[in-house]
Amino acid sequence: MEVRAKKSLGQHFLKDPDIARRIVDSLTVIQNYPKGEKVPVLEVGPGTGVLTRLLIEYPHIDYRAVELDSESVAYLNRHFPSLGTRLFHQDFLKMDCRRLDDPFYLIGNFPYNISSQIFFKVLEYRDMIPEVVGMVQKEVAERLCASPGSKTYGILSVLLQAWYRTEYLFTVPPGAFLPPPKVHSGVIRLIRNGRKELDCPWDLFVKVVKTTFNQRRKTIRNSLKPLLNGKKVPDYIILDLRPEQLDVEEFTELTQEVAKVLNADS
Repeated sequence: MEVRAKKSLGQHFLKDPDIARRIVDSLTVIQNYPKGEKVPVLEVGPGTGVLTRLLIEYPHIDYRAVELDSESVAYLNRHFPSLGTRLFHQDFLKMDCRRLDDPFYLIGNFPYNISSQIFFKVLEYRDMIPEVVGMVQKEVAERLCASPGSKTYGILSVLLQAWYRTEYLFTVPPGAFLPPPKVHSGVIRLIRNGRKELDCPWDLFVKVVKTTFNQRRKTIRNSLKPLLNGKKVPDYIILDLRPEQLDVEEFTELTQEVAKVLNADS
Protein backbone atom coordinates (compact mmCIF):
# COMPACT_ATOMS: atom_id res chain seq x y z
CA MET A 1 0.00 0.00 0.00
CA GLU A 2 3.07 2.26 0.49
CA VAL A 3 1.40 4.29 3.24
CA ARG A 4 1.60 3.38 6.91
CA ALA A 5 -1.58 3.97 8.88
CA LYS A 6 -0.67 6.28 11.74
CA LYS A 7 -2.43 5.94 15.06
CA SER A 8 -1.65 9.57 15.88
CA LEU A 9 -3.73 10.63 12.87
CA GLY A 10 -6.54 8.17 13.54
CA GLN A 11 -5.96 6.50 10.17
CA HIS A 12 -7.80 3.35 9.13
CA PHE A 13 -7.67 2.97 5.36
CA LEU A 14 -10.81 1.71 3.68
CA LYS A 15 -10.00 -1.29 1.48
CA ASP A 16 -13.46 -2.53 0.47
CA PRO A 17 -14.32 -1.20 -3.02
CA ASP A 18 -18.03 -1.96 -2.63
CA ILE A 19 -18.24 0.12 0.55
CA ALA A 20 -16.30 2.90 -1.19
CA ARG A 21 -18.81 2.88 -4.04
CA ARG A 22 -21.73 3.05 -1.59
CA ILE A 23 -20.17 6.05 0.15
CA VAL A 24 -19.54 7.95 -3.08
CA ASP A 25 -23.02 7.11 -4.42
CA SER A 26 -24.49 8.57 -1.21
CA LEU A 27 -23.58 12.06 -2.42
CA THR A 28 -26.78 13.32 -4.01
CA VAL A 29 -24.84 15.23 -6.69
CA ILE A 30 -23.41 12.02 -8.10
CA GLN A 31 -26.70 11.25 -9.83
CA ASN A 32 -28.62 14.52 -9.53
CA TYR A 33 -26.79 17.63 -10.66
CA PRO A 34 -27.38 20.69 -12.84
CA LYS A 35 -26.58 19.65 -16.41
CA GLY A 36 -23.56 21.38 -17.87
CA GLU A 37 -22.30 22.59 -14.48
CA LYS A 38 -19.29 21.53 -12.45
CA VAL A 39 -20.01 20.56 -8.83
CA PRO A 40 -17.20 21.30 -6.34
CA VAL A 41 -16.49 18.33 -4.03
CA LEU A 42 -13.84 18.38 -1.29
CA GLU A 43 -12.59 15.11 0.16
CA VAL A 44 -11.11 15.24 3.65
CA GLY A 45 -8.29 12.75 4.31
CA PRO A 46 -8.21 10.81 1.02
CA GLY A 47 -5.44 8.56 2.40
CA THR A 48 -4.75 5.99 -0.32
CA GLY A 49 -7.38 7.31 -2.72
CA VAL A 50 -10.08 4.65 -2.42
CA LEU A 51 -12.81 7.29 -2.71
CA THR A 52 -10.66 9.54 -4.87
CA ARG A 53 -10.42 7.13 -7.80
CA LEU A 54 -14.22 6.92 -7.92
CA LEU A 55 -14.92 10.63 -7.52
CA ILE A 56 -12.57 11.71 -10.31
CA GLU A 57 -14.41 9.40 -12.74
CA TYR A 58 -17.30 11.85 -12.91
CA PRO A 59 -16.76 14.69 -15.41
CA HIS A 60 -19.20 16.98 -13.58
CA ILE A 61 -17.31 16.70 -10.26
CA ASP A 62 -14.77 19.47 -9.62
CA TYR A 63 -12.71 17.33 -7.24
CA ARG A 64 -10.35 18.66 -4.59
CA ALA A 65 -8.83 17.04 -1.52
CA VAL A 66 -7.10 18.06 1.69
CA GLU A 67 -4.63 15.67 3.33
CA LEU A 68 -2.34 16.22 6.32
CA ASP A 69 -0.23 13.06 6.08
CA SER A 70 2.92 13.53 3.99
CA GLU A 71 3.10 9.85 3.02
CA SER A 72 -0.47 9.94 1.76
CA VAL A 73 0.19 13.11 -0.21
CA ALA A 74 3.22 11.51 -1.90
CA TYR A 75 1.17 8.38 -2.65
CA LEU A 76 -1.70 10.38 -4.13
CA ASN A 77 0.64 12.46 -6.27
CA ARG A 78 2.19 9.28 -7.67
CA HIS A 79 -1.08 7.50 -8.38
CA PHE A 80 -3.22 10.51 -9.31
CA PRO A 81 -0.81 12.98 -10.93
CA SER A 82 -3.69 14.88 -12.52
CA LEU A 83 -4.68 16.23 -9.10
CA GLY A 84 -1.84 18.74 -9.10
CA THR A 85 -2.78 21.85 -7.12
CA ARG A 86 -6.21 20.41 -6.34
CA LEU A 87 -4.58 18.37 -3.57
CA PHE A 88 -3.99 20.55 -0.53
CA HIS A 89 -1.28 19.33 1.84
CA GLN A 90 -2.57 20.77 5.11
CA ASP A 91 -4.81 20.29 8.13
CA PHE A 92 -8.48 20.61 7.21
CA LEU A 93 -9.23 21.94 10.69
CA LYS A 94 -6.91 24.91 10.01
CA MET A 95 -7.95 25.40 6.40
CA ASP A 96 -9.63 28.61 5.28
CA CYS A 97 -12.42 27.05 3.26
CA ARG A 98 -13.23 30.36 1.62
CA ARG A 99 -10.22 29.84 -0.60
CA LEU A 100 -12.45 27.40 -2.49
CA ASP A 101 -14.65 30.34 -3.55
CA ASP A 102 -17.79 28.37 -4.40
CA PRO A 103 -20.04 26.28 -2.15
CA PHE A 104 -18.73 22.73 -2.02
CA TYR A 105 -19.88 19.25 -1.05
CA LEU A 106 -17.84 17.51 1.63
CA ILE A 107 -17.01 13.81 1.72
CA GLY A 108 -14.55 11.59 3.54
CA ASN A 109 -13.60 8.69 5.72
CA PHE A 110 -13.08 11.03 8.65
CA PRO A 111 -10.36 10.19 11.20
CA TYR A 112 -11.98 9.03 14.43
CA ASN A 113 -9.86 11.29 16.61
CA ILE A 114 -11.02 14.55 14.98
CA SER A 115 -14.48 13.65 13.67
CA SER A 116 -16.34 15.92 16.11
CA GLN A 117 -13.98 18.80 15.28
CA ILE A 118 -14.68 18.28 11.58
CA PHE A 119 -18.40 18.75 12.19
CA PHE A 120 -17.80 21.91 14.22
CA LYS A 121 -15.82 23.09 11.17
CA VAL A 122 -18.83 22.24 8.99
CA LEU A 123 -20.99 24.44 11.24
CA GLU A 124 -18.51 27.28 10.83
CA TYR A 125 -18.85 27.08 7.04
CA ARG A 126 -22.47 25.96 6.95
CA ASP A 127 -23.40 28.53 4.31
CA MET A 128 -20.74 27.07 1.99
CA ILE A 129 -21.43 23.37 2.59
CA PRO A 130 -24.84 22.20 1.30
CA GLU A 131 -24.12 18.51 1.93
CA VAL A 132 -21.78 16.21 3.83
CA VAL A 133 -21.30 12.46 3.42
CA GLY A 134 -18.91 11.11 6.00
CA MET A 135 -17.84 7.91 7.71
CA VAL A 136 -17.12 8.11 11.44
CA GLN A 137 -17.17 5.84 14.46
CA LYS A 138 -20.64 4.24 14.67
CA GLU A 139 -21.51 5.68 18.07
CA VAL A 140 -20.57 9.17 16.86
CA ALA A 141 -22.69 8.72 13.73
CA GLU A 142 -25.65 7.64 15.85
CA ARG A 143 -25.16 10.60 18.18
CA LEU A 144 -25.13 13.13 15.33
CA CYS A 145 -28.37 11.72 13.92
CA ALA A 146 -30.13 11.15 17.26
CA SER A 147 -33.57 12.60 17.95
CA PRO A 148 -34.71 14.42 21.10
CA GLY A 149 -35.41 12.01 23.92
CA SER A 150 -32.58 9.67 22.98
CA LYS A 151 -29.72 9.02 25.39
CA THR A 152 -27.27 9.69 22.56
CA TYR A 153 -28.81 13.08 21.70
CA GLY A 154 -26.28 15.75 22.60
CA ILE A 155 -24.53 19.01 21.76
CA LEU A 156 -23.59 18.25 18.16
CA SER A 157 -26.98 16.63 17.53
CA VAL A 158 -28.70 19.94 18.29
CA LEU A 159 -26.17 22.23 16.61
CA LEU A 160 -26.04 20.24 13.37
CA GLN A 161 -29.79 19.71 13.22
CA ALA A 162 -30.29 23.47 13.48
CA TRP A 163 -28.88 23.73 9.96
CA TYR A 164 -28.91 20.21 8.45
CA ARG A 165 -31.18 17.23 7.98
CA THR A 166 -29.16 14.32 9.35
CA GLU A 167 -29.47 10.74 8.14
CA TYR A 168 -27.73 7.55 9.26
CA LEU A 169 -27.13 5.58 6.04
CA PHE A 170 -25.36 2.31 6.85
CA THR A 171 -22.88 0.54 9.12
CA VAL A 172 -19.38 -0.54 8.07
CA PRO A 173 -17.66 -3.48 9.84
CA PRO A 174 -14.03 -3.32 11.04
CA GLY A 175 -12.91 -5.81 8.38
CA ALA A 176 -13.46 -3.21 5.64
CA PHE A 177 -10.37 -1.33 6.84
CA LEU A 178 -6.64 -1.77 7.05
CA PRO A 179 -5.78 -1.87 9.88
CA PRO A 180 -9.22 -2.84 11.20
CA PRO A 181 -10.47 -0.56 13.99
CA LYS A 182 -11.83 -2.02 17.20
CA VAL A 183 -15.28 -0.59 16.55
CA HIS A 184 -17.83 -0.43 13.75
CA SER A 185 -18.17 2.69 11.62
CA GLY A 186 -21.26 4.50 10.38
CA VAL A 187 -21.85 6.52 7.24
CA ILE A 188 -24.09 9.57 7.58
CA ARG A 189 -25.41 12.25 5.28
CA LEU A 190 -26.15 15.85 6.20
CA ILE A 191 -28.20 17.98 3.82
CA ARG A 192 -28.62 21.69 4.47
CA ASN A 193 -32.15 22.55 5.51
CA GLY A 194 -33.97 25.68 4.43
CA ARG A 195 -33.14 27.68 7.55
CA LYS A 196 -31.33 30.94 6.76
CA GLU A 197 -30.98 32.11 10.35
CA LEU A 198 -32.14 31.32 13.87
CA ASP A 199 -34.58 33.51 15.76
CA CYS A 200 -31.89 34.07 18.38
CA PRO A 201 -28.15 34.89 18.44
CA TRP A 202 -26.18 31.85 17.22
CA ASP A 203 -23.31 32.37 19.68
CA LEU A 204 -25.70 32.43 22.62
CA PHE A 205 -27.60 29.42 21.23
CA VAL A 206 -24.34 27.45 21.17
CA LYS A 207 -23.52 28.55 24.71
CA VAL A 208 -26.96 27.54 26.01
CA VAL A 209 -26.78 24.13 24.33
CA LYS A 210 -23.27 23.43 25.62
CA THR A 211 -24.04 24.70 29.13
CA THR A 212 -27.13 22.54 29.55
CA PHE A 213 -25.69 19.35 28.05
CA ASN A 214 -22.49 19.67 30.07
CA GLN A 215 -24.74 19.14 33.10
CA ARG A 216 -27.31 16.94 31.43
CA ARG A 217 -28.37 15.20 34.64
CA LYS A 218 -29.65 18.50 35.99
CA THR A 219 -32.81 20.26 34.96
CA ILE A 220 -32.22 23.16 32.62
CA ARG A 221 -33.28 25.54 35.39
CA ASN A 222 -30.31 24.47 37.51
CA SER A 223 -27.75 24.08 34.75
CA LEU A 224 -28.38 27.62 33.44
CA LYS A 225 -27.64 29.39 36.72
CA PRO A 226 -23.89 29.90 36.05
CA LEU A 227 -24.63 31.28 32.58
CA LEU A 228 -27.06 33.85 33.99
CA ASN A 229 -24.42 35.24 36.38
CA GLY A 230 -26.68 35.33 39.40
CA LYS A 231 -29.62 36.89 37.58
CA LYS A 232 -33.07 35.47 38.23
CA VAL A 233 -33.87 32.41 36.16
CA PRO A 234 -36.96 33.15 34.03
CA ASP A 235 -40.20 31.41 34.93
CA TYR A 236 -40.38 29.23 31.84
CA ILE A 237 -41.85 25.73 31.64
CA ILE A 238 -39.00 24.28 29.55
CA LEU A 239 -36.64 24.93 32.45
CA ASP A 240 -38.00 21.96 34.36
CA LEU A 241 -36.96 19.56 31.58
CA ARG A 242 -33.56 18.10 30.81
CA PRO A 243 -31.66 19.13 27.68
CA GLU A 244 -32.10 15.85 25.81
CA GLN A 245 -35.87 16.49 25.79
CA LEU A 246 -35.61 19.71 23.74
CA ASP A 247 -35.57 20.01 19.96
CA VAL A 248 -33.97 22.84 17.98
CA GLU A 249 -37.06 25.05 18.10
CA GLU A 250 -37.33 24.67 21.88
CA PHE A 251 -33.65 25.46 22.34
CA THR A 252 -34.24 28.55 20.20
CA GLU A 253 -37.10 29.63 22.49
CA LEU A 254 -34.95 28.93 25.53
CA THR A 255 -32.12 31.04 24.12
CA GLN A 256 -34.56 33.90 23.51
CA GLU A 257 -35.57 33.78 27.18
CA VAL A 258 -31.94 33.69 28.33
CA ALA A 259 -31.16 36.66 26.08
CA LYS A 260 -33.99 38.65 27.71
CA VAL A 261 -32.52 38.02 31.17
CA LEU A 262 -28.95 38.84 30.13
CA ASN A 263 -30.02 42.01 28.33
CA ALA A 264 -32.42 43.21 31.04
CA ASP A 265 -29.90 45.54 32.67
CA SER A 266 -28.04 46.61 29.54
